[in-house]
Parts: sequence; structure tokens; C-alpha cells
Amino acid sequence: MITPEIKQALVGYFANMQKPVTLVLQTGEHGKRTEQFDFLSSIGSISDNVLFTERDVGLRSPISFLLEVDSQPTGIVFSGIPGGHEFNSLILAILHASGSVMKLDAGIVNLVKQVSKQLKFETFISLSCHNCPDVVQALNQFALLNPNISSEMLDGGLFPKLIAKHDIQGVPTVYLNGKMFANGKIDAAQLFDKLIEFEPEITQLANQPSLPLQDVTVIGGGPAGTAAAIYSARKGLKVTMIAERLGGQVKDTMGIENLISVPKTTGPELASALQTHINEYDITVKEHLRVTHVEQGNVKKIALTSGELISSRTLIVATGARWRELGVPGEKENIGNGVAYCPHCDGPFFKGRDVAVIGGGNSGIEAALDLAGIVHSVTVFEFLPQLKADQVLVDQAIARDNITIITNVATKQILAKDDKVVGVEYEDRATGKIQKEELAGVFIQIGLVPNSQIVGDIVKTKPWGEIVINEKCETSAPGIYACGDVTTVPYKQIVIAMGEGAKASLAAFEYLLTHKPEVDNATTI
Repeated sequence: MITPEIKQALVGYFANMQKPVTLVLQTGEHGKRTEQFDFLSSIGSISDNVLFTERDVGLRSPISFLLEVDSQPTGIVFSGIPGGHEFNSLILAILHASGSVMKLDAGIVNLVKQVSKQLKFETFISLSCHNCPDVVQALNQFALLNPNISSEMLDGGLFPKLIAKHDIQGVPTVYLNGKMFANGKIDAAQLFDKLIEFEPEITQLANQPSLPLQDVTVIGGGPAGTAAAIYSARKGLKVTMIAERLGGQVKDTMGIENLISVPKTTGPELASALQTHINEYDITVKEHLRVTHVEQGNVKKIALTSGELISSRTLIVATGARWRELGVPGEKENIGNGVAYCPHCDGPFFKGRDVAVIGGGNSGIEAALDLAGIVHSVTVFEFLPQLKADQVLVDQAIARDNITIITNVATKQILAKDDKVVGVEYEDRATGKIQKEELAGVFIQIGLVPNSQIVGDIVKTKPWGEIVINEKCETSAPGIYACGDVTTVPYKQIVIAMGEGAKASLAAFEYLLTHKPEVDNATTI
């Protein structure tokens, strides 16, 4: 399971551990226990800093194990074999438990340490889910920061009774103290928001550090935001990037074949490369945080969910876009119970069943092709008379026996029974006839909505939310620039977003050249 190449890499990682970490496997009998034993033994054999033992520690299953440091539990538990995307979650948990520095914003660290209530998180995941590790890793770090917090990862494929009991149809699904906390497409920033909602007084208790006046503050960590931050840093400016997650929407894209000079990559790989590039420069990165308010002026004031307030001479908005919702009855009510937006994450839960994809663009047809190899059948519903996807994708879909395409139809509602999706009601737009299709799941792929709300009352936007910019990425507000998918720039493509981010940075630099600093500690240009 662990290749020689991976073992060699782990030798280097484990050599720098500050304290030994013990992996303690729960005793008992289970069909997968031998595999789990061998897996943990192989990790424990790599370094003297990682120990492996068996003991009755009261965990839920004989395939559950916890991490100990100095004979004390860390609060981190893995129920299942953390392979696939979750392998990194285990390795990071070991390193962080040993004392390695967490790449977590200081503001978040301060807030998490203030939590006084007992919080027991249980995260149901799928090993094929590329979004799940972000959640698992964030909660593991919370557990290491505060003894009142514990975090357990559960592989849904190994706990079918629990999946059925909770009626889970999407991952990640997070329970807190036995009650639903979050589910569906969530990330660390949303978890942090919910943590504040659960115990709002922590924002008043934390003593948040303050930054000096920034020259450029970039909101957004996708291709556009990364390019803007790097170009600004290369000018020697004081730069802060605020990102709910580095990589942005790119992390949800599995196949990327049109990024010039890179014949083929994936969203997670590109997001990792973006972060590596950011780390080469003196950029203050505030990840997993959201902007709650922006105040315009010669010096812009940017308020964060952590309670911090950043002052900046210029602002670049690169907040991208989010999945567009259908807005029909039965959609929001059934997210995580049959309604999904990520076929890569939630597709495995519908193995051998019938599902629908709403949307006939590239993302919709790609989703249908991805699901076709897992589910029994896929029905694609497209509002227009013709599909909007590239012909090469359409040809592949038509060639699949288990993909049916229905065009010129309007989805009217998503039908559910006993909190489970059972079908879709749609209208034939040519005849007006209402029809129903029995389905177990619905994957919505109808495009994106610009994330422009935070500056919607400051800059001019289109009725649908795109920020209006000129050829230099200037908005209607002096000193505020915008780039990427959140703007009116045509063609929402990664390569275009990168170029727009660079352009916005250069335009902001020109602005700084002609506008005097408001306070003494601003960078002199």
C-alpha cells in the first residue's frame, strides 16, 4: 500500500519530528483489521519517531486508532484506513502532533484556543473525495490546539450501518456532539464560521495581532488572486492575501488540459503548485478566513471573520465564483441527502443507482462522464434545445450506453420522500407537459455565480453580480481593482484569470506610484 518512493519521502519528514508519536490500534476482530494492522505497522517501521501498538482504548471499532504523544491522547482518531486522499491527513496529523508548525493563520489559532466547551467532531468521508481532507485536517488541527476538542475521521465505506442510520448521501458530513454540524460541499473556512456561531464569545476573548498598513490586499486565493499577490510581492510591496481556501474553485476541477505549457494536471495539483509559488515570496497569507466588511477610503478597511481589521492602500478583489443553485423546491432541503454539486466527492455514494445531472455545459457533461463509470445510469437535463458542452465531450457522452440526454426541459422541482431524493419533476419546454423521472440523486452543474457581495455596495456591478472593470482591471472605486471570474471579463478560464490577476497588480502598482502614503509606515515607492 505504501510504495518505496513514499516511504523514502516519509523518512525525511519523520526525521524532523520533535516528539515521538504513537499510533494505538483498538483491539478486537474486524474483516479489515489485518489490512489496518499491516498499514500502521508499515508506517511505524519507517522511523523510531513513529511507534505502533495495540491496546483497548475504548474506540468505536477494531479498525479505529488514535494518536498519542507522551502517553496522552491527542484527540485525533481515524476510524478506517486513511489511504487515498486521506493519507496526507494522517501524515500531517503525525507531524503536527509531534510539534511541527501548523500552517494555520495566527488569528484562527488564537480563536480556537479560546474554545471552552467540549466539542466532539465526527467527519464521515469517502477516500475518493478530494474536498474531505481539507475538513479532516482542519479539525485535527483544532484538536491539537485545544484539549476540549476531539476529531474523528470515519470512512463511510466501512461503516454502512452508521451511514444508513444518519442517512448520509454526501461527503464530507460533520457531526458535532452527535448532531449534524455541516455537510455537503464545505471547507475549513465554513467550519471556522460555524465554530464562531457555536461559541461566538471566542472572538471577544482572543487577542488578535494587527498588521502594519498594507500596500496591497488581495481577497481570493485562486489563480487570479495568486497571480495578483505574487506580482505585487515582486514589486517589493507589503502584501496580504485573504483566502477561504488556497486554490479556490480550481480545487474542485479534476481534469485540466488547457493550461498552456502544462499538458495535463488536476485542480488539487494546480492548487498545490499555486501555494508553493506563494511561499516563495513575503506574502502574509490569511487562509480559512472570510472578509465580512470592506470600508472604502484612501485607506481601505477590511474586516475578517476572526475579528481582525486590515488597513490597506489598495484592494484587489479576486473572489471568483461559486456553484449556481437551481432555486427550485427540494434543492436546498436535500443537499447532502441526494442533492450534490461535486460528482467526484459524492458519486461513490450512488454506486449502481440512477442519477441526474442538471446542466449540459462542459461541467455537466464532464460530471455525467465521471458518474457513468460508477452509477447505473445518468440522465442529463439541459434547459436549451442544444447542449452547450464542447463537441468532443458530447461525442463521448453519446457513446456511453448509460447516459441519456434530454434537452429543452426546465427542472421544476426535486422530489424527496423520507428525507431522500426520489426523482425530478421537469417540464418539456416545447409542449409544456410536466413529467417525472425516478432518481436517487441529482448533481447540479449549471454554472457559477460571482462572489461579489462584499463589495457590491462599493463598486459598480452587473445585475447578475459581476464586477464591472475596464481594461486595467479598475473598478468604479479608486484604489479598488478586480480580476478573474468575479468580473465582467469574458471567458472564465484559468489562464485568463492568471493574466487578469497580473494586470490588476500592475495597475495597483501604478496607482501607488501616484498616491502618497497616508501614514508613515507605508512602503515608499
